[in-house]
Amino acid sequence: MQPDKSTAFSNAAGRNRYNEARKPELLCPAGSPAAFDAAIEAGADAIYIGSSSFNARINAKNFTPDEMRDAISRAHSYGIKVYIAANTLVFDRELDEYARIAEQAYIFGADALIVADMGAASMIKRRIPEIELHASTQLSGHNAAAAKRLAEAGFSRMVCAREMSGEDLKTFIENSPIEAEVFVHGALCVCHSGQCLFSSLVGQRSGNRGECGQPCRLPYHSAAGKNRYPLSLKDLCLAGHVRELIDMGVASFKIEGRMKSPEYVRDVTRIWRRLLDEKRDATPDEISELARIFSRGGFTDGYYAGSVNGKMMGVRSEKDKNESKRLDAFGGITRRLPLEFKAEIREGKPISLTVLPHDITVFGDIPERAVNAPLDADTVKEKLSKLGGTSYELKGIDIAIDAGLIVPLSKLNALRRSAIEAIEASNEKKRSLDDIVNAGAEFPAGKRESLKTAVFYNAKAVTRKARDFFDIIYLPLDAYDGSAEGVFLPAVVFDSEYDEVRSMLKAAKERGAKHALAGNVGHIDLVIEAGLIPHGDFRLNVSNNYSMRECERLGFEDVILSPELTLPRIRDIGGRSLAVVYGRISLMVTEKCVGKEISDCKSCADGKIALVDRKNVSFPVFREWKHRSIIFNSLPVFMADRQSELERANVSMRHFIFSDESPSEVDYIIDCYLNKRSHNKPVRRMN
Repeated sequence: MQPDKSTAFSNAAGRNRYNEARKPELLCPAGSPAAFDAAIEAGADAIYIGSSSFNARINAKNFTPDEMRDAISRAHSYGIKVYIAANTLVFDRELDEYARIAEQAYIFGADALIVADMGAASMIKRRIPEIELHASTQLSGHNAAAAKRLAEAGFSRMVCAREMSGEDLKTFIENSPIEAEVFVHGALCVCHSGQCLFSSLVGQRSGNRGECGQPCRLPYHSAAGKNRYPLSLKDLCLAGHVRELIDMGVASFKIEGRMKSPEYVRDVTRIWRRLLDEKRDATPDEISELARIFSRGGFTDGYYAGSVNGKMMGVRSEKDKNESKRLDAFGGITRRLPLEFKAEIREGKPISLTVLPHDITVFGDIPERAVNAPLDADTVKEKLSKLGGTSYELKGIDIAIDAGLIVPLSKLNALRRSAIEAIEASNEKKRSLDDIVNAGAEFPAGKRESLKTAVFYNAKAVTRKARDFFDIIYLPLDAYDGSAEGVFLPAVVFDSEYDEVRSMLKAAKERGAKHALAGNVGHIDLVIEAGLIPHGDFRLNVSNNYSMRECERLGFEDVILSPELTLPRIRDIGGRSLAVVYGRISLMVTEKCVGKEISDCKSCADGKIALVDRKNVSFPVFREWKHRSIIFNSLPVFMADRQSELERANVSMRHFIFSDESPSEVDYIIDCYLNKRSHNKPVRRMN
């Protein structure tokens, strides 16, 4: 379905014309300086890299400040843009360092900053008004309404969720006020980006902080004949859809791979460069060549094509690994940029050298009359043609020289160097510390009060004691029966699903709902339009005061903070902010049904399936709206017997999650919190 006019934005037509009028960008990854040079060699239009901190591939080699400055300068000499990935969540005490890295990248000439934290983006935009911001896929943008909100926050581009179908991408581009960047090749996370807490809460390595331990690539116990790797997807490849993507107006074709080798970057980029230049889909031989470079048993286009099934699953075999080992070693940049020189050596005038196509002219000394060995054109050509060690090659030289003149050869060399330096200077963006504004800190306006809220995945588990204990109870929107004050929205609402969610919210309002819990910036307009009070779920990943302030501006009444925060960090965040003090936290939201990979549809629908890992730990799996899956943690958060710790951290606004608890278990948990008692089963603690 198409969004109605409330989500169709006025400048969409202009944006489409803009996209149609230009060739899409080929955006390539570089996790090291060698990979960066490989992207240049293979013909990237833009390259994205990370600094030594605050990027979602923190385990890549990444770039020191000196390496970043040199890389940006080198790329600009080739006419290539450089984007800096600063796409992790940021804690309050890290904001100054984050700002320093962003300012440094700006001064070095970075063309954009890729950001995943709304608060950090707000801070950076206030300090560096001219900086270009791209919304990372970690911000979970998956519909045009999100793009509208991101545009208001200062973003000029959104990296679209990999799970979007071709139809949803087309609708998005037709209605988005900002550019669409689309992943076209590389590894796929099984969880919607920005919504994975598996590595963080189970392995203490946060994916939202760039430290993902990749639990999705591990084996899990399964029923007989079922997939032992039910979370491992094949790599994405949309090389068979190049013409469609160009025609729909995708601004940037993005290749994943900052953890990959220079050889991978060079060879994948080279093929994609050819496809974009020739505006055509890949041949079967080219797809096979891409698979030889790197694959997990082949590729998938399942999300894009709307074929979300078991054929998307794959693991990296020994055969795959051996194929990748055969890549030719990358030996450095051999690519050179063509130049033409026009040199003039005239009596009584400074010698000059004009460089084309840059139309730059530099001048030297005035030549003297020769006594016995006048300068000749061949000598001038020899000295001016020495471009070794630069990014350039001379394609032609025109020399105009008066007879009987002499110029020291060192002056000709200096003239050539001045010309190259002038080209490099013309490529650099003129930026200084004067562009940076000394903006004061912004803090949330709201204050914490006493409040207890709860999500119940099963309305039948809501007891009389629960109704008395909680101020607001939220039930699933698609199963709302009018028995509670609020609803919680699904984690994902594509543009094709927008009208259906709108209708469900309207029906919930008519049945008595007053509140709605939403976990995405692209969902708040649905809630407001329905006349419900919007509350922010922990899926918003609020982890600092700036983000909390941004949520207030968006219109959220209150916000549940990120479960990745420690109690001291929760304490330091103001506003009407809640913390999850009880319940199994969802570790993953998957577009691909996990139930079909490990069990059968009936068991999945009944909520009776679980992932069981190598240590025999069980993770419940629920079916969500539209057959998506939610994987819950094996242990619930529990703090009933440690409420003094909550009080010291000023956690007076408390949120509970009831997933698979029976009514009697619900009452038991409430009794524990009323009487500050310990649990009779293993639990997870807040630190």
